[in-house]
Parts: sequence; structure tokens; C-alpha cells
Amino acid sequence: MKKFLSMLLLFGGLAYGQNDIPTDYFSNPLDIKLVLSGNFGEMRSNHFHSGLDIKTEQREGLPVYAPADGYVSRINVQHYGYGKALYILHPNGYTTVYGHLRSFAGEIEKHVKDLQYTKETFELELFPEKTLLPVKKGDLIAYTGNTGGSGGPHLHFEIRDSSQRPMNPLLFGIEIPDTKNPIVSAVFAYPVGEDAHVNQGQNRTKLRLIKQKDGNYKAENVTAFGKIGFGITTYDQQNGASNKNGAYRIETRFNGTEKFEVLFNKFAFAETRYLNRYTDYNYYKTNRSMVQKLFRETNNPLSIITKEDENGFITVKDSLQHIYAIEVNDFKGNRMYISIPIEGAKLEILDPKNIEKTDDYIYADHATSITKGKFSIYIPANSLYEDTYLDIKDEGDVLKFHDDVVPIHSNISITADISSYKEEDKDKLYIGRLNYKGLPYYTSTTRSGDKLTARTRTFGSYTVASDTTPPKIKPVNFSEGKWISDQNFLKLKITDDLSGISSYRATINNKFILMEYDYKKDVITYNFNDNVNLETENNLKVIVIDNVGNSATFEAQFFRKQP
Repeated sequence: MKKFLSMLLLFGGLAYGQNDIPTDYFSNPLDIKLVLSGNFGEMRSNHFHSGLDIKTEQREGLPVYAPADGYVSRINVQHYGYGKALYILHPNGYTTVYGHLRSFAGEIEKHVKDLQYTKETFELELFPEKTLLPVKKGDLIAYTGNTGGSGGPHLHFEIRDSSQRPMNPLLFGIEIPDTKNPIVSAVFAYPVGEDAHVNQGQNRTKLRLIKQKDGNYKAENVTAFGKIGFGITTYDQQNGASNKNGAYRIETRFNGTEKFEVLFNKFAFAETRYLNRYTDYNYYKTNRSMVQKLFRETNNPLSIITKEDENGFITVKDSLQHIYAIEVNDFKGNRMYISIPIEGAKLEILDPKNIEKTDDYIYADHATSITKGKFSIYIPANSLYEDTYLDIKDEGDVLKFHDDVVPIHSNISITADISSYKEEDKDKLYIGRLNYKGLPYYTSTTRSGDKLTARTRTFGSYTVASDTTPPKIKPVNFSEGKWISDQNFLKLKITDDLSGISSYRATINNKFILMEYDYKKDVITYNFNDNVNLETENNLKVIVIDNVGNSATFEAQFFRKQP
């Protein structure tokens, strides 16, 4: 508990004066009309979105310009996440971030490429000296792309404060046209406490919303008693796009008194995973819809909660009439209003709280060790947000480790005893989480003697799996012994059916070549503009290794006319 209290104090220090934010300092990073596919604070799987996703007209290669003077302070190139990302530190202390780039521009690209060849690696992270890569406002710094975890071509754009905490770029005068009201698709009530109920039930209750003539909503009358919280499913849309983005501000009132406000202006990366406490994780996993809980539960230090009375909960008294109201706003001030009339009545509870009791009850603030058959589980203190019954069973090679309807904040360790396996087979074993087809999905695994250990933040079924099959390598745009003078790129498809690709290395004429890995397409690509040791007759060699050490080698000869 002390850990969470200290984090609450830390995040509570994120308040700042909005009037101090410069609104005419940064220009737009793209020279096109700005249309968003994602906005700041939008709720994603396990985190809040930390910037704006700007549409790039379904194209890659649009020029990205420096929105202000500064210097390149960080460059990160990785297969996943932001892909190719660029960070510019500006004299006023703010940092702008550009993610999912296809490539960098000018001296930045040359600097990165030189170091990739020097270190013989595609992935790298650089922190250039202040004088190495200076930029002026309007300079070409990169080209938009679809690298990393991007779901389509776009530019991920962030503005961070001097402590590297992401802020809403719209606060800085970035203009996005928006004349649309937020959309509310559902409202829920959550009874809390032994005697609390909503419509004589103690479980999550979806309220029936009735649209009014003015476009707002009024809920069907609710009968309730005791301590109650509410939740909402809502999204916002800006002009020019149909993407379901996040709301900017949500406020609640009870009988005219302010109860709760959540405001998406700023947060710290250290707190972003608490989204799983702020939202109804169970509902999301079973219905694929995010419900924002308009109350603060224990172990929720989120700084986006800017106002709260009694943690946002209301107390409904017997024989009294109440009004609970929710107002959802976007950044431009468009709003949606929901009114919920409540009749206080202490009635018989017909639908008591559904608690599935099991043999394993976990206290959230205590570390817990559990053994089931060949599996051992270690749950560190504060890995869970609240005390919880977990359904844990072993079925031979499979550990049924609850269902993925409870959030895990910090990594839990699963260890499997593999002493019963043949010695020659042990190096090919790993712990995998079973997907919906019952196939094992590789979980990062380490081995110490006869023990395999994996760390996870997802409940589900896990198994000891074996991978003895090497990866597959196939040429995409060339074949053995052919002339490919008209090709700008050399492409190969690399796949692995079980544990997945761990690493790869390619050479031409025994010299390292840089191949970029697009894991979404299972393709590695070499750009002939690199011109590494090319001759008329060239020998290509590619080695691919999977996560348990199986390797495959591909060799081919090709011919290319030299300039």
C-alpha cells in the first residue's frame, strides 16, 4: 500500500498552469490538413495513448518538418513499438516525438545508417550530443511510415514536458477541426458494499438510456440504495474521420454537487498501466468495450483524475429522490449530457454479488507463492490491484492460471519443472500461453537447470511447449542465379511456426548488410542504395534464429549491373 500512496503523491505533482503553455511555438509537423486516427489519452490495451495519430492519406513517405528550433536528442530504431522514432529537444524545455517513421532525412538518416553498419544491427538507441544534429523550424527531419506496431500509415506525434511526461498537443495550439458532439454508447452502475444495490441487484448494471429532443440522454428511473459508482462507455470523433477517439473531459455531479472529473491534459508514463484499474477490465475482456469507471478505487493513483468528492462515489439514501449527471466534453467544447434520476429505496436484494470462490485467495499487498503440479507461481506484492480469488489448476503439461478477466499490474513468474524431459530435448522447451486455438504463443522464457521461468502480466492457460523446427526463409522478389538490376530492394520472407523469430543476420559477399524487419509482413528488406560491397556477381547469405535457438541458413547467388 505504501508503494501506491507514494506514487499517488508523485502523480499528484503533475498539476500545472495551462496559461504557461505556449500556444504559438510549435507549427504542424506535416504540410497537409491534419486529420486524426487517434488522440491524446485515448484508451488502448494496457495504456493511454500518449500523442496524436495523424493520418497520412493512406500513404507513406510524406515529409515531416521540425515544428520549432532544437536538436535531435534521441533516436530509437526497433522492430516493435514506435518503430523508427525521432526525438527533438527544444530550447523551451519541451520535447517533440515522431513515431512509425519510414526513414529519417538528411544528416539524421546518414548518422543512423552509419552507426547501424558500424554496430552491425538494425535496432539501436542513440542519444546524440547537443551539437551533432541541430534543426531549425521547418527543416525536413523524416518521412512518415508504418514501422513498428503501427496498424497503418500515420505519424505518431507527441509533445513532452521537461520530465518527459506526455502532454496533450492540442494545448499547444495544434488545430484539429471538430464540430461533433461526443458519443455515449452505455452507462453502468456499480453497487459497492454489502447492502448497496441498483434495481435490487448487486452486480454491474447497465442502464437504459433514452435520447432527448436536444440530443442528450436521460436514463430510465433507477431504484438504488447505499454506496454506488458509475461507469461510461464514450468516444469522440473529429471532423474528417470516423475513428473512435477518446473524450477530453468527463465530469459528474450528484444533486448539483461536483463528484468527479477526469481530464486528459497530461500524465506520466509510470502511471499509464493503471488504465487497467481505471477501466472495467472484466467488461473489456468479455465485451471488447472500454468502460471508464467514474470513481477512484484503491490502488489507482492516476493524475488524470483532477477532482473527486468521496472518490466519486455517491451515497443513495432510503426514501429520497436524487439526480446523478454526467457531462462528456471534447477539446473544442462540444458536449454530451446524461441525467440519471435515482429513487432511494432499501429493498430486498434479488441478484446478490457474484463472487466465485476458489481455493486460492490472493492478498494484493502480500507476495504469494503457489505450486500446482510441475508449475510454481510467484505473485509479487502489488501485482494485483485488489484481493482476489484465483482459479488455478494444473492439468499435466498445462497450467490453467485463471481467466484473463482480472488485470495484472506487475509481472508474475511462472516456473515449470522439466526434469522429466530428455536432456537432449530441454534446450528446445519454452513456456507458452495458449491462444484461442489452443496453440502456444511464446512467452519470454529463461532456463536454469531443470527449471523454465517465464514472466507474464496476463492470466490464461500456459504450457511447456517444444520447438524443434527451424525458421523458414524464402526469397520474395528474386531467385537463384538471376539478374536483378531493375530491383531497388532485396526482400525475403522469414517465418517461424512456434517460438517465433529471435534474430537474423545477412551478408553479401561476406560483408554485413542492413535488412529491415517488418514483423507484420514477416519480411526483411535490403535497400540497394546502401551499396555494400556489391559486384556483378553477388553471394547472399541469411541466417535466422528462433527463440529457442533453432537456426536456418539461406544462400543464393544473384547478378546485378554496377553503375
